[in-house]
Amino acid sequence: MSLYEDIVNKKEKLSLVGLGYVGMPIAVAFARKIDVVGFDLNEAKINLYKSGVDPTNEVGDEVIKNTTVDFTSDPSRLREAKFHIVAVPTPVNDDHTPDLTPVEGASRILGQNLTKGSIVVFESTVYPGVTEDICVPILEKESGLKCGIDFKIGYSPERINPGDKVHRLETITKIVSGMDDETLDEVAKIYELVVEAGVYRAESIKVAEAAKVIENSQRDINIAFMNELSIIFNKMGIDTKSVLAAAGTKWNFLNFQPGLVGGHCIGVDPYYLTYKAEELGYHSQIILSGRRINDDMGKYVAENLVKNLIKADIPVKSAKVVILGFTFKENCPDTRNTKIIDIYNELREYGITALVTDDNADADEAKRLYGIEFTPFKDIRDCDAVVLAVAHEGYKALKMSDIDAFYSNKHKKVLTDLKGILDKKEYINAGYIYWRL
Repeated sequence: MSLYEDIVNKKEKLSLVGLGYVGMPIAVAFARKIDVVGFDLNEAKINLYKSGVDPTNEVGDEVIKNTTVDFTSDPSRLREAKFHIVAVPTPVNDDHTPDLTPVEGASRILGQNLTKGSIVVFESTVYPGVTEDICVPILEKESGLKCGIDFKIGYSPERINPGDKVHRLETITKIVSGMDDETLDEVAKIYELVVEAGVYRAESIKVAEAAKVIENSQRDINIAFMNELSIIFNKMGIDTKSVLAAAGTKWNFLNFQPGLVGGHCIGVDPYYLTYKAEELGYHSQIILSGRRINDDMGKYVAENLVKNLIKADIPVKSAKVVILGFTFKENCPDTRNTKIIDIYNELREYGITALVTDDNADADEAKRLYGIEFTPFKDIRDCDAVVLAVAHEGYKALKMSDIDAFYSNKHKKVLTDLKGILDKKEYINAGYIYWRL
């Protein structure tokens, strides 16, 4: 009997290693069909899940309350499972080199609790070769088992889009791969239990790793192009959003928008690819050029805000600015690798008093990572400028009277609408100094 059949018949279990924005929804989805052990080192997070709280807002408290996932922070519980999915983050260091510490740590813990006949599938985004060249030796060393004989490996890149209720695990085609045909078949059938859109069988683990890392690199480059256009058109006095609306009437125009590129995927994955390329003697030109543009956009936004303060005859050094939104993207609580911090830091360099508010964001995480205390939304008043930084649904519903209440009314109102969610003409006609990317 195959491992797939044993799992379906609940003779064996599946484990999820890493229960963040990616891992937790996967665990919950599988638990509707099979027995799942959900493991994370973060005991506080595990306690939240056990009490029916979803800190990620990915599936909601009600789903967490009713799921059959066996949440644990005890690594020895991994021995109960035979099919393991590793979904831990893969960030970059300050010098933009890959930080494989989380995936190496997860491999060590899993290796110490690996049993014969297991299949281990990695979902973390990596450069081609990490699964076989880095993770496998750790699994072998810690377990004393031999890959290909005692256990098998596969790779299936995560494609979950945090905060997106349409493109979910079930509705996105899943790339799967395995070290041999038998493993590939087992991995594919197990994922087919939950992925309604079906699976795509990649010809090798390295192909699957490469496919994932170029998906976000491609998106990063396209956004960089839009950001560069925004810089050029701003110098020309042309509204970029209007240009893109006109160009978008052509059937094959790609609908990308300028913006800040944060989070743990689009702004990170390209560095994994270029790191490996440089190891092989090739220095990326297009990918790194796009990265430089996107990494500088927070500073660019702050500089234009300062120019508009000067235009409004507002003393820059004593100006008070509020930033609405701090998460790396709309409608999710995640602040890790948010580029809003670049705007905040740059404004403070000018001596500006910068406040941040975001009811959607994880306030404890923002304080821990950035040392920022959020200002309650109701306490925002007497400001000289407003930066509408994140397109949360709540901010889209703001009326002009709501935004008016943020200002001191001593000067012209300076408004930076980063994502262009407000009616530009309406605000300009009302006397605002309005700017958007």
